[in-house]
Amino acid sequence: MDAFAIYRLPKASQCTLVGQDGVPSSFFSLNELGDGRGFVITPFHVGDALPILLVRPDVIRQCSPDEVLSMNDLPYHLDGQNLPVQPADREDYHDDFCRFHRAFSETGLQKLVLARSEDISHDGTDPARLFARACNRYPDAFVTLFSAPQCGTWLIATPEVLLARDKERWHTMALAGTMPYNGNEDAEWSDKNKREQAFVSQYINNSLGRYSNDVSVKGPYTVRAGNLVHLRTDFSFSLSDDSRVEQVLDELHPTPAVCGQPKQEAHRFIMENETCARSYYSGFSGPLDVNGTTAMYVSLRCMRIFDDRYRLYAGGGILAQSEESLEWDETVFKMQAMLSIINERHEL
Repeated sequence: MDAFAIYRLPKASQCTLVGQDGVPSSFFSLNELGDGRGFVITPFHVGDALPILLVRPDVIRQCSPDEVLSMNDLPYHLDGQNLPVQPADREDYHDDFCRFHRAFSETGLQKLVLARSEDISHDGTDPARLFARACNRYPDAFVTLFSAPQCGTWLIATPEVLLARDKERWHTMALAGTMPYNGNEDAEWSDKNKREQAFVSQYINNSLGRYSNDVSVKGPYTVRAGNLVHLRTDFSFSLSDDSRVEQVLDELHPTPAVCGQPKQEAHRFIMENETCARSYYSGFSGPLDVNGTTAMYVSLRCMRIFDDRYRLYAGGGILAQSEESLEWDETVFKMQAMLSIINERHEL
């Protein structure tokens, strides 16, 4: 194998390994995937250096998280010694926040998502062990470890479905609005969080209406994801022609939950003004017709694994009434998902 992806679907006990001999195919539009099968890896913004990747299923194997620990032949792509270390730069975040916040009075933007990254040095890592820890710690998340020459090695434990099929129905969700979990899932949500959720829900509902006249909506309601709670709205719908899946993905990605509103203007602003190079963070990944399963998840609660550091990513929705200190704190809470795995001391 020259590239692979191991993933564990939410609440599942078994994992699936998809392995490819040779370099994965690169695409620059989701519509190019066509009838492809395998594991899809998509960045936030597709470009020459950040293509959509498809890990072809030359090898498909079912295994437990513990069995992943004994896979000694996985091809990890960990290069990174020549990259500068990126600390938690509060000053850069302050500058970005001020620039993003000014945009609401200077443009017609209603919401922007501001991301940042932070490096944690290490002197040796076992990605398979981190994957097993993530499966154990986050049973309700989509957990994946993938590695390819074009993208490097990533670990993700995300709560957010972008698009998944269950029998004859398709599903997606609006997951926006975040608070620390304090032992009570009946959270009192601020107007800012409610508005953020409403922007995302409205966008998804409108987008799905272009492809289906059979859309069911449930929510918003509060869900827990590790040390956080979120506001969530579920969407279920039918498609008369499943060949349009790539078009639906292209319509949904990136949703206002990771980008902003209006979508195109927000995306352009982020690309021109955000300090953080998102890479494959806030893109999406998942199996495409692997053993009959298609399930794409937004690449949140994730990190890239280098040979000498972990690069953690987090972001948050910014509205006109947002407060910088609270938004910074939200990114700190979100990074705890990966930090707790890195710092775990028991056998896994």
